[in-house]
Amino acid sequence: MDWGVFALRSYHYLLLSSRFFTVSELSSQTWLNFIWLMIAFIVPMLFWFPGRRMSKGWFCILELLLGGSYYINSVFHPDLASKADYLLPSLTMGYLLNKRTLWIIPAVTLIPFTFQTYLGSSWEQTLSMGVDNLLFCFIGIWVSFVAKAYHQKNEMAAEIEQQNKRLTLYAAEIEKMTLLEERNRMSKELHDTLGHSFISLIMSLDASIALLDRKPAEAKDRLIRLRELTEQNLDEMRNWVHEMGDEESNLTQQVEELVDRFREHTGIVLNLSLVGTEPLLRFEGQQAILRVIQESFTNALKHGKASQLDLELRFSESMLQLIIRNNGKPMDKLEYGFGLTTMNHRIEQLGGSLRVSSKEENITVTEVRCEIPLKGVMRYVQN
Repeated sequence: MDWGVFALRSYHYLLLSSRFFTVSELSSQTWLNFIWLMIAFIVPMLFWFPGRRMSKGWFCILELLLGGSYYINSVFHPDLASKADYLLPSLTMGYLLNKRTLWIIPAVTLIPFTFQTYLGSSWEQTLSMGVDNLLFCFIGIWVSFVAKAYHQKNEMAAEIEQQNKRLTLYAAEIEKMTLLEERNRMSKELHDTLGHSFISLIMSLDASIALLDRKPAEAKDRLIRLRELTEQNLDEMRNWVHEMGDEESNLTQQVEELVDRFREHTGIVLNLSLVGTEPLLRFEGQQAILRVIQESFTNALKHGKASQLDLELRFSESMLQLIIRNNGKPMDKLEYGFGLTTMNHRIEQLGGSLRVSSKEENITVTEVRCEIPLKGVMRYVQN
């Protein structure tokens, strides 16, 4: 758009300069007028030239002083007259107008009144010329608004394109992080689920082997129940792999089934206490609690050689509390291996906390205490 306005202004001065080529004899006055015209054309361009110089305020001031004065001079000297007028310079100044040069609008309007008496023009004719200048000045302002809008649209399109590129990269990073997180989650689920299942199976197999020679009938019965446990574990794994967790399942019921199976296949003394009414919990919350219970049971048998476990699951108005105690070997130093780290990470993701402690008084007690705000695991949060 700048080049279009620049071309219109150049055409105006080219039209004025064409008058000098029709003069048969060049006088000193003619040369003076020609130099004046060239100065009016060139000097303002020192402050505004498309793509190079952008001092629009000084351009407008010099255009009005040099070009405007030459236009008035041409009115008083008929030999300089041509079909050119001051409309295109008015349009150019309107296009380059800024807040500091708003005074140019009334100036270009009042130019015709400077020679109204000399030409003997009527007030209607003079006013018409002033309105024409004003109209072209406003056309220039309108063109400037259009050019700015077009430029802003291009900038916005370029910014949107850049943002789209960033979003594409961001989406790729998110996808990569999601895949990594899913891989980590799968490794945790495999560790928790398979670890607990295999510990139960190994202990049941050990008991069956011990009974095989002395009580084959009882050993056979235990092996049949062990096969049923294996099928249950297989079904659990399939449900997890296909992410087909039952949204309507009940955590309390699953805990009871887990405790019953653990009692049956390990022979350990396991006390269960359920306090409060269970709200509707999300699948992720249920799975986190179940995995913490499984990992705690597995550690109590594998590392602590415990003979008794106490599990308390308590629901209050705003908190879910899980406490698991065992009478196994005390922990000299708490080390967060893969299992404990996974348990802690699961609970923290739900906004809860996990603490493991071990103390030795009359009897050794190792405790796993987990607290989770219900707001983080409830399926429907009431306002």
